[in-house]
Amino acid sequence: MKCHESKAGMQNPSGNTAQAATPSPSSRPRKVNINDVASAAGVSYQTVSRVLNDAPDVNAKTRARIQQLIKDLGYRRSRTATALSTNKSTAIGILADRSARFGPVGTLIALEEVARQKGYFTTVITVEQPYEESVAKALESLDDIEVDGIIVIAPVLSMADAVRGATILVPVEMIAAGVSSTPSLFTYSENQELGARLATQHLIDLGHTDIAHLAGSMEWFDGRVRRRGWEGALRDAGLEPGLCLEGDWTPKWAYETGLRMARDGTVPQAIFAASDHTALGLIRALTESGIRVPEDVSVVGYDDIFGSDYFLPPLTTVRQDFTALAHASIEVLLGAIGGREVDREPIAPTLVVRRSVVPASPRRAMREGR
Repeated sequence: MKCHESKAGMQNPSGNTAQAATPSPSSRPRKVNINDVASAAGVSYQTVSRVLNDAPDVNAKTRARIQQLIKDLGYRRSRTATALSTNKSTAIGILADRSARFGPVGTLIALEEVARQKGYFTTVITVEQPYEESVAKALESLDDIEVDGIIVIAPVLSMADAVRGATILVPVEMIAAGVSSTPSLFTYSENQELGARLATQHLIDLGHTDIAHLAGSMEWFDGRVRRRGWEGALRDAGLEPGLCLEGDWTPKWAYETGLRMARDGTVPQAIFAASDHTALGLIRALTESGIRVPEDVSVVGYDDIFGSDYFLPPLTTVRQDFTALAHASIEVLLGAIGGREVDREPIAPTLVVRRSVVPASPRRAMREGR
């Protein structure tokens, strides 16, 4: 049934045409304030304020009654009131690249959620190339709205360079894997080099000696440190790093690379893929080429993306803990804001063992002359 819009207005009961009434400001619901809560509780607004600030000098029964009324009345405290009454930092700026890759997106979501849980407001600004322009403007915008500190998710080198070159008065922390702090810029990250070592060492422990790496872009900090971890684990085991191919993290690139490796006969005993999406494309290419995973070649990924346990076969991978990363990152920033030292030891990822790897086959190694 069609809805028709009347252009002639509305008719009142007497048959005259009238325009639809616009509610007056006084007829709109008024936002509940602290005095409303105090009046309903039969206490002073100072008592309500002490409850809001978790002050100790309110008896338990009164505190419980006020807390229930706050909930029932739908009272929401303003950011300004919180800052004035507690002198506590309440606003954090988050600057992120517009990349849709798993790591940056997972970090951004976790930061926003953890900050909210801790009682901090966040303002998120995303940037794109050229970073020299967009990063400076974004940092200036965050400074203009008077955030107390800024966390920058910087996955690529060029974005990090732009952050280093910017001038900003509030503390700035950059989440960038494997990057050291400077006097004017704090850094924090997960220990992704360790994650790559865990993946590679797992293959070494299973007897594999020919372990290739399908790497991410070297423009990405993640790509650099994961390659470094792969190389380090092999060298520590007395093995020379073998085939390493740099790509763009996508299943498409990995699929095409896997087909080429199969066609050229360069498929190794085992492969450490720089991401689960890379592993996904690789496994499809190998399977279509008649090369079985893990019977003919073992594959380990990185990220533990949603659904990686339903790959065929279920993927052995390295799990990143974005929630733990967010908690630690926010504590680092708050420490900088408060002028106190905090633990900046990078958090460790976890190896998740599934069914995409098996022990090295002595027969295959002998056949290939290893």
